[in-house]
Amino acid sequence: MKFSKKQRIVLNWWQKSSVHYEKEAIICDGAVRSGKTLCMGLSFFLWACSSFSGARFGICGKTIASLRRNVLTELLPKLKAIGFTVTEKRTENLVRVSFRGKTNDFYIFGGRDESSSSLIQGITFAGVLLDEVALMPRSFVEQACARCSVTGSRLWFNCNPEGPRHWFYNEWILGADKRNCLYLHFTMQDNPSLSPQIRARYARLYSGVFYRRFVLGQWVAAEGRVYDFFDAASAPPPPTGEFSQWYISCDYGTVNPASFGLWGLQEGIWYRVREFYFDSRREMRQMTDAEYADELARLAGERSITAVIVDPSAASFIELLRRRGWCVRRADNDVLSGIRRTSDLLKAGKLVICDTCVDCLREMEQYVWDTKAGKDAVKKEHDHAMDDMRYFAATVLRQQKTPMAVCSVSRRG
Repeated sequence: MKFSKKQRIVLNWWQKSSVHYEKEAIICDGAVRSGKTLCMGLSFFLWACSSFSGARFGICGKTIASLRRNVLTELLPKLKAIGFTVTEKRTENLVRVSFRGKTNDFYIFGGRDESSSSLIQGITFAGVLLDEVALMPRSFVEQACARCSVTGSRLWFNCNPEGPRHWFYNEWILGADKRNCLYLHFTMQDNPSLSPQIRARYARLYSGVFYRRFVLGQWVAAEGRVYDFFDAASAPPPPTGEFSQWYISCDYGTVNPASFGLWGLQEGIWYRVREFYFDSRREMRQMTDAEYADELARLAGERSITAVIVDPSAASFIELLRRRGWCVRRADNDVLSGIRRTSDLLKAGKLVICDTCVDCLREMEQYVWDTKAGKDAVKKEHDHAMDDMRYFAATVLRQQKTPMAVCSVSRRG
């Protein structure tokens, strides 16, 4: 396996021969696909099993599922290939690793929200690896660090950039020297496994704030239009021919507008071919759940709808649709990750908004970042079609996840 100069620093910084040996922590941030995650994981296990035996360590991600998918699935086979013995106990979220006569336990944790900090209380670690630390709540990160009280323990942090006001950037990255921490910034050039063609593909994929963060690796503020690369005037008409699958996505509203989008799959591309949009303030009346359900049925027509993706807060509407025979999925409502996913798909041409969807196209031009929020957030204006589009992208087109569905007897054949 070939490593870049920066990756070799990560692999060796904890050894006594290294000029960084006295550091107590390491931070690797920067571009996506820059090679920091793999070398960080390899180094963490090598250090742990060279320095300790019979100790416990923490490995943390935003969720346990994402940690297994993004880190452990790739890392554990490589550890086995270089002589480690690895035993997983999934029900205990434990990985037991032996190397050269030393055995240590690695516990897996998810730091999704503020309540996650309670999961890690009461355990003592000899070290902790926090993958995508910028996506975790501060309380969880601080609790994980506080658990490392064993003499010789070290802290390992890995992340892609967020905004310049992020607490981790200001306290850990800008304060790395004060915290006796080794800080390394990665670009795609630091990953020798990436070809020039792949680097160019990533450069084309992102734009705006996502380009600056994920390709250039900068901690920059989100500002301007969310989908600043999108040209509504270039929206195509719906394609002719057969579609192989259909979904409807819904952002439910009573006082606020409601937006439903009809999505069809043709030759690997999802097209938003029709929509329903109702603004109660503009129309000077409100619609009932039953009326919305009738409009959804009209939008579907005689098409066989695989599932209806619904705003998870719309409990009464979800129940009504279920009783009417629709297969319903509660939408993934993580706003920022949903926007990233939608942006990726739009840029890649895998998600297309047709010229028949005038309200969605209008909102694409008006959907902007809230620069006064103090964190990454979008203005809660002109966002209803944007929300239903995001629900579809994040729930149906999310990668390598199994969505939860609530279904009854099929409504149409």
